Amino acid sequence: MPDKLSRTERLKSERQQRMKQKAPTQKQPPKKKNNTFVYRRLFWLLLLIIFTVGGYSYYQFKEGQGMAIEERELTEEELLFTGAKVTNRTENFLLIGVDSRGEEQSRSDSIMVISWDKEANKLRTISFMRDIYADIPGHDQQKLNAAYYHGGAQLLADTLEEMFELPIHHYAMIDFVSFEKMIDIIAPDGITIDVEKDMSEKIYVQLYEGVHNLNGQELLGYARFRADAEGDFGRVRRQQQVVTALKEQLLSTTTLMQAPKLIGAMQGYVSTDLQTSEQIGYLVKLITEGSLDVEGMTVPVEGSYVDYRDPTYGLVLDVNVDTNTRKIKEFIGASE
Repeated sequence: MPDKLSRTERLKSERQQRMKQKAPTQKQPPKKKNNTFVYRRLFWLLLLIIFTVGGYSYYQFKEGQGMAIEERELTEEELLFTGAKVTNRTENFLLIGVDSRGEEQSRSDSIMVISWDKEANKLRTISFMRDIYADIPGHDQQKLNAAYYHGGAQLLADTLEEMFELPIHHYAMIDFVSFEKMIDIIAPDGITIDVEKDMSEKIYVQLYEGVHNLNGQELLGYARFRADAEGDFGRVRRQQQVVTALKEQLLSTTTLMQAPKLIGAMQGYVSTDLQTSEQIGYLVKLITEGSLDVEGMTVPVEGSYVDYRDPTYGLVLDVNVDTNTRKIKEFIGASE
């Protein structure tokens, strides 16, 4: 009996050992199958996200295009714009604000050059007083804002380059009605501005002192106000303040979600030499390449001009061209 029991126990022990040896090999296949399932789910989830974002962007872009119902035909001068060749780290954009009031030809009401330092990701804004006594190529000496009237964006760019040695690579022109509509797209709740005083004269809106969220019409009125002791100099200062506020708004999460709609609306509201793909590319670079600083200056600089009354064009600013040219180059780093 003891021998029989011993044999039974031995067989039982051997059977348990065989089961232990088989167990690890039987658990491997299910684990491999489970990993494949996870990878497939991640792939389809990523694909869904790409299609969703792409579809949303396209819908927003078309919606923006639909909002710009007042699309206008470009003039011959605008179609033939030739900007300077980009040869260094800075790229200069001429921004022109026009109060057309339905006229085929109009003078530029605001003139600003935004110089983008791509290495430092910094914007330097140069506001040019519209009453600068300018040498306009092909015309007699008159106010700077007459250059746009005589030859559109091209002649204005040529005037700035010849007078101040400032190359213009691209331009964008917007009339004031379109500006109001664009602001309401960018910021439906308004742009936050610290209004330094009550304002109403010749701006068609009533603004009150204090911090307010201004809609498109109110923001335009703030940027155009000049019925005080500062005159046009205060006006260009406020324009630079508006540019800084718009930069903050454009980099906000809310506006980034509406970027495709904004670019779509620009096709009807803004005249520019940039193609749609280029507009998108510049916007992406500005947003993704770190913090974006903004600095500003006004031309003419302090102490570099005198008031002069032209018998035909009235009161103008007779500027020291050499001084202002040097200051512009120092400001944008062109003298490096």
